[in-house]
Amino acid sequence: MAHFYCLDCAALTPDDYKAEVPVERWLSLCKTAGASGFGKGELTSISSPPAHVLIERFFGFPFYMLLNVLPFLLPLAWVCGVLKPLLLFYVGPLFVGFVACSLFLPRAKLGKTMKELQYAYTERNTQLYLSLKMLWPASLHFPKLAEQPLLFAVIPHGFAPLGITAYPLWSKLFSRRLTRWTTAPIVLKIPIVGAGLRAIGYLPAKAHAIEETLTTKDQSVGVVLDGIAGMFQNGPVEKAWVQKRKGIVKIALRTGAPLVPVYAFGHTRLWTVVADPFGLLERLSIALDVALVLGLGVWGWPLGPPQRVPVLLACGEPIVCPKTLEPSQELIDEYHAKLVAGYQQVFEQHKHAYGWGHKELKIV
Repeated sequence: MAHFYCLDCAALTPDDYKAEVPVERWLSLCKTAGASGFGKGELTSISSPPAHVLIERFFGFPFYMLLNVLPFLLPLAWVCGVLKPLLLFYVGPLFVGFVACSLFLPRAKLGKTMKELQYAYTERNTQLYLSLKMLWPASLHFPKLAEQPLLFAVIPHGFAPLGITAYPLWSKLFSRRLTRWTTAPIVLKIPIVGAGLRAIGYLPAKAHAIEETLTTKDQSVGVVLDGIAGMFQNGPVEKAWVQKRKGIVKIALRTGAPLVPVYAFGHTRLWTVVADPFGLLERLSIALDVALVLGLGVWGWPLGPPQRVPVLLACGEPIVCPKTLEPSQELIDEYHAKLVAGYQQVFEQHKHAYGWGHKELKIV
């Protein structure tokens, strides 16, 4: 009897990776494991994607990251007198490379609807670049919770939570509903970036928007729960900044949506986070809710492509929440404790399969 399922994105062929393909086809490609989980190091494989995928991501990753910071970086560069070198030696070459990839490399045609756009070739290339795998327990296996919206709570954030961009997996594997992700409201106002994120379903990370999506729109929602606090991780101990994150539990109770804890193994290894040794930038970033940090990718490239380490999205046991329009603090605390325990359980259950038997998860 299968207790756990795992889908390797590399197992999906171009014909499989389409919105109209039934979920049963994807499920037929899953590996399964018994109650003890997958074997030591079993989920650490790194795939070998086609060269055009690696080339597109080589330019695509830093170009997207640059678009996020450009509205703030350009005025700063002008004030510091380095605007011209920045445009000539960084922004310009990246733009030319990205356009060349779009024009000359093989790619699937972009869809028009929100559901179709979640299958964008850029996000598919990210899955292959990261050797991305998704794992879940039998209690979440389709069609157990197929007829209700779900609330996914992912940790850790890392410099950028690339695992969540496997949008079709979240929308297809568990429920018959589109899954929409949240981001800081200011991100949705960034030129180009905001429009693109809204097109594939992103919401502002606000309680009313999440509740409306779960109820009125009857769609699933995903959040990266530790947010900016989860960006500052480089040490041997993984940290889960969830001790005070109780708002998501209140939303789950008010809407009655099952709450799914998800640990994204590998998120903290994709970029090297550059911060001061005293933790001043970390504390200031958390206080201002603005990321004052730099991530170094391959070859120490600022905002460059991430390291090619595998990412494993490990879903824990879904927490079924009784619908309570006005939950008491005691009820919120009770289900928050279940969420925290869910993170600890999913981490301990699967860390050996990811090759992290020596790692610990610290709840902060």
